[in-house]
Amino acid sequence: MVIVMSSHATEADVTVITQHVESLGLQAHPIIGVERIVIGVIGDERLIQKDQLSLLPHVETVIPILKPYKLASREFKPNDSVIDVAGVRVGGKEIVTIAGPCSVETEEQLLATATAVKQAGAKLLRGGAYKPRTSPYAFQGLGEDGLKLLMKAKEQTGLGIVTEVMETADVELVAEYADLLQVGARNMQNTRLLRSLGKVKKPILLKRNFSATLNEFLMSAEYILSAGNNNVILCERGIRTFVEYTRNTLDLNVIPAVKQLSHLPIIVDPSHGTGRHDFVLPLSRAAIAAGADGLIIEVHPDPAKAFSDGEQSLTLEAFQSLMNEVSVISKAMGRQ
Repeated sequence: MVIVMSSHATEADVTVITQHVESLGLQAHPIIGVERIVIGVIGDERLIQKDQLSLLPHVETVIPILKPYKLASREFKPNDSVIDVAGVRVGGKEIVTIAGPCSVETEEQLLATATAVKQAGAKLLRGGAYKPRTSPYAFQGLGEDGLKLLMKAKEQTGLGIVTEVMETADVELVAEYADLLQVGARNMQNTRLLRSLGKVKKPILLKRNFSATLNEFLMSAEYILSAGNNNVILCERGIRTFVEYTRNTLDLNVIPAVKQLSHLPIIVDPSHGTGRHDFVLPLSRAAIAAGADGLIIEVHPDPAKAFSDGEQSLTLEAFQSLMNEVSVISKAMGRQ
């Protein structure tokens, strides 16, 4: 439920309500708005009565949250969340592009890509140091050596780093290097990992599993939020359907649905969503037109020689062309 404080409520009043809620074994999450302060109450609501809270000093109203996800819902927070990632604001007026190789392979490959995508207008650099692959014989990533190369690319270009964390044991290590920690599709419902990421002080990029419903997607975000980390960015990266000519089917329906149900920003991954480099541009256009807050795109200097996902990676030149085209659509949508 959400406790809406009166316009005259002070921080001391909010503290009194927060302490009362927590004394009942529930969690209290105050949000300070422009005109009102609201307190989200999370936990077993059988422990508390709505009427009891309504009688507390400076409480204007108590609103039940009907959705199974509480902290991720618009009922809890009506205004859009804007997440700061290394000085880049995701979820605001600017559409943010994250770009880079699927896997960090060599220093030369990574630095060439990082330099090019920054010149083209990308705001953050993606790159996999740990790679969850379908085959155990496929390239699994460079591990910490890959993280060190990402840090070198950051030092050279100034781009914030986005990279995947796969296991709870690696969370602290990856958090030392990454500005945005990515949860891959296969780990979307790894609740132990999600809870661990809820305790770090870094933003999280949560990718939708290829068979997850929207409700399951938002419930996974709820795990991170309920553990104390409010900085979650959602990512649509395609779902499995009967379609055979693309790797996945990019579910653009989920963008307006998320905007309606949640305050969290959502970006789109047209590279994994299609698995085809020639489909990345049209689906990027469509994602922005549908209201996405950003794109995450795989780029490689020589996709034919990429260690992973070369078939869905753009060349450096193709990425520049994409950025030129999507900027026009961004302006048409009233965004930057």
